[in-house]
Amino acid sequence: MFGQNLEVQLSSARTEDTTVVWKSFHDSITLIVLSSEEGTSELRLERLLQMVFGAMVLLVGLEELTNIRNVERLKKELRASYRLIDSFLGDSELIGDLTQCVDCVVPPEGSLLQEALSGFAEAAGTAFGSLVVSGRVVAATESWWRLGTPEAVLLPWLVGSLPPQAARDYPVYLPHGSPTVPHRLLTLTLLPGLELCLLCGPRPPLSQLDPQLLDRWWQPVLDPLRACVPLGPRALPAGFPLHMDILGLLLLHLELKRCLFTVEPSADQEPSPEHRRRLLRAFYTLVTASHFPPEPGSPEEKVEDAAQRSQVPRACYLVSGPEEPGTGWRLVALQLGPRRLLLLSAQSPTHALRGLATHTLHALTPLL
Repeated sequence: MFGQNLEVQLSSARTEDTTVVWKSFHDSITLIVLSSEEGTSELRLERLLQMVFGAMVLLVGLEELTNIRNVERLKKELRASYRLIDSFLGDSELIGDLTQCVDCVVPPEGSLLQEALSGFAEAAGTAFGSLVVSGRVVAATESWWRLGTPEAVLLPWLVGSLPPQAARDYPVYLPHGSPTVPHRLLTLTLLPGLELCLLCGPRPPLSQLDPQLLDRWWQPVLDPLRACVPLGPRALPAGFPLHMDILGLLLLHLELKRCLFTVEPSADQEPSPEHRRRLLRAFYTLVTASHFPPEPGSPEEKVEDAAQRSQVPRACYLVSGPEEPGTGWRLVALQLGPRRLLLLSAQSPTHALRGLATHTLHALTPLL
């Protein structure tokens, strides 16, 4: 506030063990985040604040946040967003909060599910439909994929953060597409952990989505649906050929704004899944802030960044611990066209990392 009076914009500060980042939204709401996690980056905290404000708009609407008539009433209304915001602050299995890309999984029979979803959405009278398992999108209609940021990331994350229910009729605002007029998010549990989501206006009523309509479209694809349920943390279909040295990976498609994230390969080896997620999240933050340019259209992108794209590095790696294979961790990032791949490995010698990443990226390209 002192800086603002002098026309100085101050966006972050550090103490010996804490990073503080704050951001004002629409000259109305200021969010402040403090983190004492070792190595926390400002990029990560800035994106966290964007997600938190997006969650507030999603569940309360922009009008309530920019034209505050009664602070106490607003506080009560914002309680609806606490569970979603808490899920950003915890150790989530998802990474869309950081990458601003939609967490996806690759189902074994995606075309069958896509056909059933498009047919069901049309029968229900909406163009926006998706299948979500553990907060990750399995399949979606074209209109759903065209949703802007941040709602494309927030909606499946919201569904994954809510307690299980057979059906829901949930009012939501779209922070990018419709921040002041609410839509309805209808969810139906097809199998435990697998939910069908529809985004619609006043119609159809939830009662119209009766068991006969569900059976007609989903009974024929029951086996492909069952195959999706264990996909959550794995992201990739069973039997997908990954090199045995890979302990975790993050694949981003920067134009489609989708990502695949898994730390399941060689799950019986050290480090733990939680540690692997932390390593990949920290490495993503490092390469995004320091080496690769900001994703197109992101708030961090500046004019000079766009002009310097021709000088972008294509790969970088980080070795943690001793150089000998089998000790410490190796992380490699490779960018090829719109795709960026980050790998975590323990065994590969440093000189083999680029080859491992290139081979893996070529194998994954047909999936995303």
